[in-house]
Amino acid sequence: MKFKIGLAIISLHFFGNTQNPLFIPDTLSGNTIQLTIQEGQKQFFSGAATLTYGINGEFLAPTLILNRGQQVSLNVSNTLSDSTTIHWHGMHVAPENDGGPHTPILPNSNWNPQFEVMDWASTYWYHPHLHHKTNQHVQKGIAGMIIVRDSFEEAISLPRTYGIDDIPVIIQTKAFDSNNQIIVETALDSMVMINGTINAYADLPAQIVRLRLLNGSSERIYNLGLSNGSDFTLIGTDGGLLEASVTLNRLKLAPGERAEILVNLVGLNGQTLYLKSFGSELPNGIYGAAQPGMGAGQSIPNYNLNPLNGNDFNLLQVNVVGTTAEPVLNVPSNLVTHNPWQEQNAAQTRTVTFSPVNMGPTAINGPFVFDMMPFDMMMINHTIQLNDIEIWTLQNNTPIAHPFHIHDVPFYILDINGIAPPPELAGRKDVVLVPGGMGTVRFITRFEDFSNEMVPYMYHCHMLTHEDGGMMGQFIVSDPNSSITNHSLDAFTIYPNPTFDQLILQTSQNVEKVEIINQIGKIVLSIHQPKNNSISLVNVNPGSYFIRVTLDNQNKLTRKLVLE
Repeated sequence: MKFKIGLAIISLHFFGNTQNPLFIPDTLSGNTIQLTIQEGQKQFFSGAATLTYGINGEFLAPTLILNRGQQVSLNVSNTLSDSTTIHWHGMHVAPENDGGPHTPILPNSNWNPQFEVMDWASTYWYHPHLHHKTNQHVQKGIAGMIIVRDSFEEAISLPRTYGIDDIPVIIQTKAFDSNNQIIVETALDSMVMINGTINAYADLPAQIVRLRLLNGSSERIYNLGLSNGSDFTLIGTDGGLLEASVTLNRLKLAPGERAEILVNLVGLNGQTLYLKSFGSELPNGIYGAAQPGMGAGQSIPNYNLNPLNGNDFNLLQVNVVGTTAEPVLNVPSNLVTHNPWQEQNAAQTRTVTFSPVNMGPTAINGPFVFDMMPFDMMMINHTIQLNDIEIWTLQNNTPIAHPFHIHDVPFYILDINGIAPPPELAGRKDVVLVPGGMGTVRFITRFEDFSNEMVPYMYHCHMLTHEDGGMMGQFIVSDPNSSITNHSLDAFTIYPNPTFDQLILQTSQNVEKVEIINQIGKIVLSIHQPKNNSISLVNVNPGSYFIRVTLDNQNKLTRKLVLE
């Protein structure tokens, strides 16, 4: 079926009867890992091949298997004709290693983040995060899973044979045009892929099987369940295992969220069942429900043409086969111990308000912003003190639910619309779906281990079209004991800013040193005791920088600088 929208012809590819074996991404491990971002092509349909992006392959990326406490060096080579980034979603790393929009990897260049794995055993993922290009690069295929293991998880009897009883399940929907090319921005995301496989099936053993679920879609929210009506067991969320297993029949999974579930296939040898999304049961105000907005008249162009919206559909066919040599046959009840931060220990509270730029019946189409301001690479929205415990309130004044993601730290949800979270949301999280129509979420977290006065962390909506449209902010974690401080604006002045080739520095104190630092923390120019406080920038490439001034008393002052 085809629809003409503007000048583009969009082809809706509906589910056929042909099933394809589930692709299981290769794994990479060790202390040094090479990742090459590349262009490719993949034959999804008959006719023209689809032009794609991938890492170490044509489409998607290898699964990284890491251990808590491990030192890892990631050599990331970008062979695309476009700049990109790679963000280690959910992992607790320093901002210069985080892979946000301030850390671009230029075409034909390399990036080498190195860090200790400090995270709990869980399922994380990695994907691009270049401002205005995140959705495009993810839709074209750059996404991969990260599995972190630790001694606490290893002490529990759980399935952990990758690809056999421990299965990566990357859920995505895409739209294709009549030439079989991926359409980056459209509500006609009618093609379901699991690990890049259309109409996927997996032969899984008749025992307890672990599914590592990742919603890698740009916008769609799934309501997961099994076709035979059986319950399943949730054992982990974004940031690690729960304290105790939770028996569920349905699980909502928003973009960016992960969940680990155990499916009991004992005694089902020879049977077939499906992992499904029960979209007909989603309440209004969620992308994927019959009505995406809260209130009458809130509609998204072409939304009703998409056969997935408001309907139930299969994600993965499961064919149950014989057991493995050492099957897991029982579901553990107790998992790991949690010690959430207490509200009375919070040093700071903050509120982030979600708003549409345009009010009225078109509000649901965005763009959306935080605190009435679109994202600005040069604006630090919040400065946070290292080691502070904080409570954040997310206030959603838009007609649609948004998955909120914060970099750097996991959090615990305190309440949703004033009600304590259900057991499936009681663990460590880094994405939370904030209900539309004046919905609220409160969470508590601690900003520990890492600070950087120049490179910020992000927070944003994980609907990638919303993020690219400006629904993002950034924060600095500042160490009050550091000699590097951001003083008040009258401490020193630089002009002109932006500038082309010359900069004048004004301060009432003697200047010992001036440094120009790029967005990844590299010093590109250093001048000792500049004459007349005049700085020549003729040898510095255009871009966004920080200027750090060291005074003769060794105090250090920083400002943002734009060189055109």
